Amino acid sequence: MSRRHRDRAAERAAIVAATERLVAGTPVHSARGKLTQTELIVESQLRRDVVYENRDLIDAFKAQVKAQHNIPGATQAVIDQRDRLAAKNANLKDELARERDVTAALRRLAAELSLQLDQAQQGLATTATVTRLATRRARPRS
Repeated sequence: MSRRHRDRAAERAAIVAATERLVAGTPVHSARGKLTQTELIVESQLRRDVVYENRDLIDAFKAQVKAQHNIPGATQAVIDQRDRLAAKNANLKDELARERDVTAALRRLAAELSLQLDQAQQGLATTATVTRLATRRARPRS
């Protein structure tokens, strides 16, 4: 039984590709996509010992992560969009609160005017002393 020969160039290429995907924020094999060595191992789909044999690539990955402040580019775009939407949402909430205040004031005003109208109509009905005049009959013209 012979062991399969390792393709070290393919292993290095897999680690480099995994690094690029993780830093770009588009992992294929990693569920979380965090910028850690463990996620690099998962993303490269290689054994831990094989990845650690390529220490220079791990150091390069760590340097890229440090330069990027541990936030992938795609994740940063989502964070920026979330912040913009949160600010817009806060503005909309303020506007809605102002509109509700105006609506409540208008409802109170409409209710007050309705009461005044009812009172005025009742006042006219009770104080009305209109005398009805007899209707004139039209005379036939000759």
